[in-house]
Amino acid sequence: MKTPRLFVVVIALVALCMTGAAHAQTYPSRVVRYIVTDAAGSGTDLLARIVAEGLTEAFGHQVIVDNRPGAGGNIGAELGARANADGYTLVQVATTHAVNATLYKNLGYNLTRDLTGVSQLAGGPSVVVVSSNAPAKTVADFVAAAKAKPGALTYGSAGTGTCSFLAGELFRRQAALNMMHVPYKGGPPAVTAAVSGEISVYFSPMSAALPMVRQGRLHALAVSTAKRLEQLPNVPTVAEAGLPGYQFTCWYGLMAPAATPPKVIAAVHAAVVKVLANPNAQKRLADLGFIAVGDKPEEFTAHVKAQVEALRPIVRELPSPQ
Repeated sequence: MKTPRLFVVVIALVALCMTGAAHAQTYPSRVVRYIVTDAAGSGTDLLARIVAEGLTEAFGHQVIVDNRPGAGGNIGAELGARANADGYTLVQVATTHAVNATLYKNLGYNLTRDLTGVSQLAGGPSVVVVSSNAPAKTVADFVAAAKAKPGALTYGSAGTGTCSFLAGELFRRQAALNMMHVPYKGGPPAVTAAVSGEISVYFSPMSAALPMVRQGRLHALAVSTAKRLEQLPNVPTVAEAGLPGYQFTCWYGLMAPAATPPKVIAAVHAAVVKVLANPNAQKRLADLGFIAVGDKPEEFTAHVKAQVEALRPIVRELPSPQ
């Protein structure tokens, strides 16, 4: 007796659904890859390693950090977007990726379509730093010097579209300053340029600025947050220092391929929240200048979409890399 074709199809669909449900219930059952779009040793890499270490403990399976830097973070992000949507590939993104969504005209992936949010991991404040030998000791000093010599002062960045660029560009626009942007190939050379005085000012991620400020090699004029930071209690906010309303914080978050099953996303999110709530992890992140967040998947997904739109007007004025 032949089995009706419709019956076979139904059985196959039921089996597929049961397989998917079982997958979600047993996730993870093997190694998870955690893509970082920056080089090893960078601040974002250190953030990823703290989170991956905690996830390894929470999952009972190894979570391996896979550094895929290049093209402003697009190489790693595209790799994550094109991965199997099974929860075994996660990708860490940042404000830079929201910039790239508009800046690059021919991306091989769509940030808000091909990836879905798991959670915002942390916020990364910026510190406005100058060489310890620079004459400006306050934001007011710096603004006065920049206005006295239009076009003479420079602000460095880790590259066009990066958080250091955005923080500096917003400051320049709000203070109505004529300063030249000097992009570097990453944060370390920009920090070095600030220390030597090669550039006039650098809006540094706090993770990179803190050691240099504590060693006296850089002088902190202000921090970019709405409130003063615990790590630099004597350093005023930019708003306090004379530029009311200025505020900028870079964000870092975890995403997965868009078709990843909701139950798997929920499992990863629960583990992430557990990691970020751990006092030891919080201290390690704070020592690096990060502020732990841990919002819900739908909240982070909405945040990424909102950031792409909010940054679009600024990005459109920039020359496209492609």
